Amino acid sequence: MKEKTICVLKVAPGEHPEPVTLGNDLDSLQKAVSIGAESQGLIEVLNIEESVCILCNEEGKLIGLEGNRRLIDDILTGVFYVIGSKSNGDFASLPEDKMQKYTSRFWEPEHYTEADIDKTLVTRFFSC
Repeated sequence: MKEKTICVLKVAPGEHPEPVTLGNDLDSLQKAVSIGAESQGLIEVLNIEESVCILCNEEGKLIGLEGNRRLIDDILTGVFYVIGSKSNGDFASLPEDKMQKYTSRFWEPEHYTEADIDKTLVTRFFSC
């Protein structure tokens, strides 16, 4: 059964992570990833380990959201959330052990210039 609200880890630029409760519906999640944007954005889901993913604004770099944290060879922009996921694809509350793990992982705020962020932009062209 899908949870109506989920307890997740919010990671905002320049701040320490904090647990928050979000509505577990498309509108609430789109609003959550759009903090700091002029309009409501699209959601991007990044799987980072089994049953854990990151929810962020898919267009964050393109619309100029502030650099937040590095993830492997990418820089995430704007507010993002570390959330739980179920095998059926539903989002879920983040378990306490994962809350602690990712609070520690993203604890220190990081700062990036526009040039740093631009270096991580990738454009792929596909032909039919």
